[in-house]
Amino acid sequence: MKTKSKLLLFVTLMLLGLTAATIINISLNFREFSINSAIEKSELTAKIVQDGLTAHMVNSIMPQRQYFLDEISDNDDIKALWIVRSVNVSKQYGDGFTNEIPRDSIDKEVIKTGKKIKSLSDDNILRITIPYIATSKGGATSCISCHDVKVGDTLGAISMELDITGTRDDSIFVIEKIFAVNILFILVVLLLVNTVIKPYIRFFKNLEDGIKKAYSGDFTHEFKTTISGNTSIIATQMNILFKKIDLTFEDIRTNLSTFSSNNCTSETDPLNQARDVIHELSDIYKFKQTIERDLTKKDVYNRLVTILEDKFNIDNFAFYEINDIKLTRELIYISNNGQSICLDYVDSKAKDCRVYRTESDAISTEFKDVCQTCESKGLEYLCTFFNINNEVSLVLSFTAINEDEINRINNTIPNIKHYLEAAKPVIESQVLTEKLRDTSLRDAMTGLYNRRFLEEFIEQIMSQAKREGETYSVLMLDVDHFKLVNDTYGHDVGDDVIVEIGKVLQENIREADLAIRYGGEEFVVMLHNANEEGTQKIAKKIHKAFGDRIFKVGGGETMQKTMSIGVSLFPIDGDDIWDCIKHADTALYVAKTTGRNKIINYKEKMSEKEA
Repeated sequence: MKTKSKLLLFVTLMLLGLTAATIINISLNFREFSINSAIEKSELTAKIVQDGLTAHMVNSIMPQRQYFLDEISDNDDIKALWIVRSVNVSKQYGDGFTNEIPRDSIDKEVIKTGKKIKSLSDDNILRITIPYIATSKGGATSCISCHDVKVGDTLGAISMELDITGTRDDSIFVIEKIFAVNILFILVVLLLVNTVIKPYIRFFKNLEDGIKKAYSGDFTHEFKTTISGNTSIIATQMNILFKKIDLTFEDIRTNLSTFSSNNCTSETDPLNQARDVIHELSDIYKFKQTIERDLTKKDVYNRLVTILEDKFNIDNFAFYEINDIKLTRELIYISNNGQSICLDYVDSKAKDCRVYRTESDAISTEFKDVCQTCESKGLEYLCTFFNINNEVSLVLSFTAINEDEINRINNTIPNIKHYLEAAKPVIESQVLTEKLRDTSLRDAMTGLYNRRFLEEFIEQIMSQAKREGETYSVLMLDVDHFKLVNDTYGHDVGDDVIVEIGKVLQENIREADLAIRYGGEEFVVMLHNANEEGTQKIAKKIHKAFGDRIFKVGGGETMQKTMSIGVSLFPIDGDDIWDCIKHADTALYVAKTTGRNKIINYKEKMSEKEA
């Protein structure tokens, strides 16, 4: 119900209630007034009758009293009138006329008690019986002068029946007039109230509409009123306030859009939108502050995995890092120890990854088998690309058993990329740091690790080997008569020999193995989990490959060189890697002092003089 209708109904009910209370009060007062008036009339009639009868007695004309009584009762309001003699009077003067004896119990009760009795019948007939009490006042006309009674005795009574219907009709007529006047008053009041409050109701309705719009984020409403004074001031102030809020939120929407996409929130209310975007920006800022203090790129990647799992509630995904220089791909993380949906060869041929090649998302729900290098096996998938710099890119691959989940993830991709954007400078910094550190740990000429790498990481490598029960075969290599090359053909040819050794080692060892330029023409190779047979096989391959290389020395001449190799086994020949390197060096020395161009395995208590 509208406010105006409610208000008018309330006023109407209040006035009708007041009218009803007034009419009820007047009705009760009129009824009491009618009864009291009839009683007063009856008492007056009783007095007249008493005085008349006394006069008849004094004048000795009591036999004519009936005429007197008939005249008294000849009144429209008096339906009946009769007198009753008491026992004492009847004894003294006789029973009198036949109608002067008690007619009913009321007459008898009044004669007996000397108390007045009144009653009202349903047909508005008021019955009143009034006693006559003997008194000593009046001199010659004193009651006791004529009657043989005592003062206070009941001489008789007068009974009357009075019709008060006329008084009731008069009261009803008055009540009807009062009711009509009240109804007219109510109509006038309602008209005045409606006229007075109508502008206020319109203003409140206008105010309500504006607040409803504001609740949904629309602050363009204009507040209007025809009322002067404070109401007009309120409308003006509300218009100014809403205008400021609208301009402010327009600025907020514009500025926030530069930080967050429209997919950041499903809210349409700009207040809630701003709240959600600010919360999102706050979370991203906290995330960025956290990863800026992480030590390694791996730590940052772990943070991103946590965000995907905890914040975005993604259960199944794979996280890849792509080397843009080598065009290779490395699996950083896959959830639930799952199997990648990508074919294995893509790791070595990153360009075959559709997302990386096109730098655009691939969604199986939009086109079946969109990526030819994926084996989804009944799963829906979504892959997205993110570039870090010219050397590193990231690919995220999400899988789900139903289309709805993929669509949900797709809606969160812009938000996920906000976190990737926040992580981008940190990852770039970590990549650069790794690159600089890798440069400091590698030999510039061969590209192999240098002795500094061995000194910094060998303990970590060995701790892991002992923990996992892994083995290493240590090869110490040295070019035979290398100083003669430098002295005969110059250092440029000597450098070529060193570079070629680096190539030979890289070509003949596995990714899990380590090749290190130990110093000058000496190199260390650490073969991971290689048995004695496999170690000999690799050592011979390296030995032969280097011996087959032909070096140009100028003037159209060429040369070939040989190398000597010493071998020791960890942990067979020593439970410390440095001991094994020392043992391999001892075996190398033996190889050199026993003719060079050979492979010698370390033997316990081998001395430098033993063959």
